[in-house]
Amino acid sequence: MATPVQIRFSTASTVEVLVMALEALWSNRLRTGLTMLGVIIGIASVIAITSVGQGVQKATEQQLQGLGTNVMVVLPDTARNSRINLGSTGRGTRLNWEDARAIKDQVTTASAVSAFLQKPNVSVVYGGKNVLTTVIGTDLSYPEVKNIYPQSGQFFNQDDLLSSKSVVVLGSKLREQLFEPGANPVGANIRIQGERYIVIGVMESKGAVGAIDQDNQIYIPLTNMSARLIGNNALAGIAINGLWLKASDESSLSAAQFQVTNLLRLRHNIYPPQADNFRIINQTDMINTLNSVVGLFTVMVGAVAGISLVVGGIGIANIMLASVVERRREIGIRKALGATKAAILKQFLAEAVVVSGVGGVIGMGFGIALAFSAATIFQFPFVVSLWSVISSFGLSCIVGLLAGVIPANNAAKLDPIVALRTD
Repeated sequence: MATPVQIRFSTASTVEVLVMALEALWSNRLRTGLTMLGVIIGIASVIAITSVGQGVQKATEQQLQGLGTNVMVVLPDTARNSRINLGSTGRGTRLNWEDARAIKDQVTTASAVSAFLQKPNVSVVYGGKNVLTTVIGTDLSYPEVKNIYPQSGQFFNQDDLLSSKSVVVLGSKLREQLFEPGANPVGANIRIQGERYIVIGVMESKGAVGAIDQDNQIYIPLTNMSARLIGNNALAGIAINGLWLKASDESSLSAAQFQVTNLLRLRHNIYPPQADNFRIINQTDMINTLNSVVGLFTVMVGAVAGISLVVGGIGIANIMLASVVERRREIGIRKALGATKAAILKQFLAEAVVVSGVGGVIGMGFGIALAFSAATIFQFPFVVSLWSVISSFGLSCIVGLLAGVIPANNAAKLDPIVALRTD
């Protein structure tokens, strides 16, 4: 007749197995904690990185949508025109102000068109302060197309544009960098690339879109920038770096793109099989491209972080193998008292799963806390993907189970007589 101890070992329930596993792990708390650390770091990294990536993606998508999903930009195709395009100077580009005005007059689906020149890293001086910023030379339609308006003062008018007047509208961040808090910059004289300009307004804050900080820009009339900061190209008229077009609504965007393409081909004498010397990008394409790039980057980085889960599994296997060697006498005694191979196997597998499971729970909490902290500090939406939490926790349990198979099998195969002889 089997003894009570024999009955407990041979018919141990799942709860009893877990209790014994917890007792064994608790008796070696330091080692258990260090073993969990790899799993905790792995899961926290996967959740935090995935959350940050999705938060940044959502923030940028919201900013692009704030500009309007019925907006597109027309740019010179620098890849095909590299021999004549001089980058930010605007000279030799295959787009000019006349193209923009023709599109405004002839494209029926366009509600507003704005040509622009831009020049990065331009020195702006006021008093003893010298700031590098991006200068945007544009026309009267820019605020409407880009959905950004002055919060104080005004944008330049038709007379300023036609007379190439030296007036300027500051971005909100640039205003903070050049002027003291509370000071009114309207009417102040500043210098741009050594030229004197009068401040007539300050734009509202719009934040950054990708790498472009809309608040760290300065706006001047297109004609003035072409004549004074860049130099007019008499052969091509007022050359531009591109133009923004706002369609009457989102459903009209495809029609507008079709009309703009045909009009520019006619104006530039482009006939099949010649390639276009311009390219058109709409906001929807930009959002889709951004989502693809950020999503791919998040998956790649998350996969790299997931490797640490594998490393954590190797750590679990290593510790469990060492535990089997250290507990040979215990295993021998349990087998002598009636414990079956299945009972020994279950206990060591349970220990491995408990280590990875508890580590997974702690890692989830830590990862969510890291993601929330990053979202709060860097001011982007806090997003935690349910699939990343579930998949990372499930993966940690699977890793723990696989890591415990070999050590548990070794323990179950131990000969009780040999194990009892172990010192």
